Amino acid sequence: MNNRPFTVGIIQDTASSDKSATLEATIARVREAAARGAQIICLKELFNAPYFCKAQRAQRFDLAETIPGPSTNAMQALAKELDVVLIVPLFEKQARGVYRNSAAIIDADGSLLGVYRKMHIPDDPLFNEKYYFTPGDAAPDDRLDASGQIAKQASGFRVWQTKYAKIGVLICWDQWYPEAARITSLLGADILFYPTAIGWHPAEKSEFGDAQVDAWRTIQRSHAIANGVFVASPNRVGMEDDEPGTDGIEFFGHSFIVDPFGRILAEGGTDEAILVARCDPALIEETRRNWPFLRDRRIDAYAPILSRFLGA
Repeated sequence: MNNRPFTVGIIQDTASSDKSATLEATIARVREAAARGAQIICLKELFNAPYFCKAQRAQRFDLAETIPGPSTNAMQALAKELDVVLIVPLFEKQARGVYRNSAAIIDADGSLLGVYRKMHIPDDPLFNEKYYFTPGDAAPDDRLDASGQIAKQASGFRVWQTKYAKIGVLICWDQWYPEAARITSLLGADILFYPTAIGWHPAEKSEFGDAQVDAWRTIQRSHAIANGVFVASPNRVGMEDDEPGTDGIEFFGHSFIVDPFGRILAEGGTDEAILVARCDPALIEETRRNWPFLRDRRIDAYAPILSRFLGA
């Protein structure tokens, strides 16, 4: 068990339709985060393209990449050069007709530790994710073969022991589910990362905008408190109004890092930002001794949670 403090960096930024330019801009931001002391750096959801799920367009499946692939290869080289852990969320082509909303986990030596694939897939106006993404499978079993390729690409809730900390990764819509946070924490995560693409429908912003941001922040802070872990959530920013016939989405940023008490260690606004915070695992132990929520669970009484609905 690694009890040394570690430093987290999360990158809040935009993405353009020029994939190579976006990759280069992201690499520059990773370098800046590392120069500021970040050892584990997480990018936003679907980091290397505009949020393409605003409409159902079959040609947008062409945006997907394999893992390993061009983006992860570049990030593996960067991680090794900078001696940092990278969480790289992108649109993954796993097989013909099977596409995932995924995050590659790269250790500080450049090795690909595995892939998390988003388990909860939303379907809302301008968030047509069920059209594009197969949800993650329930059985975690990513194994690398002798050539370093992923031999069996399954997913599920899991953690990775990196050079600096044991990390759990969940993606966007997953952040609203306490079950996902609890399972990943029980697996031993020191910190939960939630790469995100969430924003306002412009017509709703004046009435609901502040409440939506507050709800998004509150649910994730509650996961930190209920499980005694650090939480880091990088969101994208900027107005994306590239979809004809719609008002687009204004991605609201407000990325943040919190400690196991839910206290905010770093927080962004609505502009591009690189947030860095030091996390001390000793605080996890201290929190769980004083708020022993995991100890006091009644695991013998929770079987009904496996039902979809219990009402009449």
